[in-house]
Amino acid sequence: GRAPPPLAALSQVLRLERSRRTAIVFPLQKLERYLAPGTDTARFRLFQPGLAALQRAEALFRSDRRHPIDYVSSAVRMDHAPPPALPEVCFIGRSNVGKSSLIRALFSLAPEVEVRVSKTPGHTKKMNFFKVGKYFTLVDMPGYGYRAPQDFAEMVEAYLQERRNLKRTFLLVDGVVGLQKTDHIAVEMLEEFGIPYVMVLTKIDRVSRGMLLKNVLEIQEFVKESTQGCFPQLFLVSSVEFSGVHLLRCFVAHVTGNLPTVEAS
Repeated sequence: GRAPPPLAALSQVLRLERSRRTAIVFPLQKLERYLAPGTDTARFRLFQPGLAALQRAEALFRSDRRHPIDYVSSAVRMDHAPPPALPEVCFIGRSNVGKSSLIRALFSLAPEVEVRVSKTPGHTKKMNFFKVGKYFTLVDMPGYGYRAPQDFAEMVEAYLQERRNLKRTFLLVDGVVGLQKTDHIAVEMLEEFGIPYVMVLTKIDRVSRGMLLKNVLEIQEFVKESTQGCFPQLFLVSSVEFSGVHLLRCFVAHVTGNLPTVEAS
């Protein structure tokens, strides 16, 4: 298999000096110092695992002979989906939001796992299922918006409504442009179905700090005022620099019941 990229493993991040380390593991906290005095930062730190929890989560994403991580199958209809045996999480988002790149970053310690990253927006037309040992399944859903397949809505709606083992939906939002009209439609669908979800801002390496802060505060306000099923803390990620990837692995492990206690740092 390919060698994992730099900073894919926590041990490499821990060698960095402290402020750089915080920026990689907790990118949202890195933004705190630029907020106006008196800004409520409680929602920046709701999920703040300690080192032991981050390491346990990473072990789940590291494959070996006794703990294989495999692409299982693809499905265009629910009756093609694998049996709902394990806790499951799914990743949805606009075409070209960086979904496949993020999933590839999450699985970077299992380089044999093939996550196809398309150069053409709207290329993922199927639900792709990845099995993480005997612990959980991760599902890459087709992108919505530009060139989305005709049957996208039926496929995704059916999945969200019928998949009894679905523990959390990760709604990816482009960190450069913030919430778009199509994202609002996805939020309405998740809210209508009563599906617990979390918002993940992608591509944070491509946006200025000021613009990122503006997008973060606007989305947090939207989550607070207009949603019920959304976890109040945003997750910020860069699939290029691995910012937020370690924390997201930990949250996936947590919501699938594989980290019963998350120690506060």
